[in-house]
Amino acid sequence: MTILTSKEINVRFGLGIPTVIIGERINPTNKKSLAEELREGKFNLLIKEAIEQKEAGADILDINVGADGINEEDILPEAVKVANEVTGLPICIDSSNPKAIEKALKIYKHKALINSTTGEDSKLEIILPIVKKYNAAVICLAYDETGISNDPITRIKVAEKIIEKAKYHKIPTEDIVIDCVALSSGVDSNFANITLETIKKVSNELCVSTVLGISNISFGMPMRDDLNLSFLSMAIANGLSAAIVDPTKEGVVKTMLAADFLNGRDKYGKRFISYYRSKIKKIYNFYGHSDPDSE
Repeated sequence: MTILTSKEINVRFGLGIPTVIIGERINPTNKKSLAEELREGKFNLLIKEAIEQKEAGADILDINVGADGINEEDILPEAVKVANEVTGLPICIDSSNPKAIEKALKIYKHKALINSTTGEDSKLEIILPIVKKYNAAVICLAYDETGISNDPITRIKVAEKIIEKAKYHKIPTEDIVIDCVALSSGVDSNFANITLETIKKVSNELCVSTVLGISNISFGMPMRDDLNLSFLSMAIANGLSAAIVDPTKEGVVKTMLAADFLNGRDKYGKRFISYYRSKIKKIYNFYGHSDPDSE
């Protein structure tokens, strides 16, 4: 089980327990207004995105500030600080710049998640000492110098290598989160099955937490939201621990909660029922009626 922390919140995820949402919206890619604000060192849009994702159901916030003209080493630490302060949620520090990651970890005084590295030896030797130094957890994609394999067994072997490298650096296995790699099913209709099989094997055989960027599966296809929700449900059924998604999208949180309940990961449907009651309460309050649970 992987545990991330903020000042007030601990978030746990892993095999057999409820899936968590890593909110993906704080990313300037294809978001001109956000990119412009970040270049100027402003965080109004970032704050808006952070709060909206928390209110929608995000458990963790992914913070990515990478875009042309943005000094990540200066902006990423500030963005992490601001997002954490306004939401109280644990942070996933998303960058390919090790110096920016380390600067962000220095100001984040709790247990963060780093997004991400691969199974390439050269990259592991850079990021794993940082993970150890700051007692962080890290997302590691299940591919290495040979590329992304279409064989789940090969992906498993890469995951095993990552875990062994982490042990060498005295990093606990629970701080390794394996990204089982989702690729567009529009390119190969078997890609989803390959990823799902990898999730199942990593979860059950290696007993480490897993994560996916869900929307990658639908790239280039019509009705992307429908494909993404179906894939999210299937991934949870195969053991997915955490999903990198947009929680404000219609159906994302409902699908996750329903899948958790139906797969025995939400005992007696407590989270599912709690979510339902919160929605009913908002409707009653909107129309000026009293809380039905209080009557």
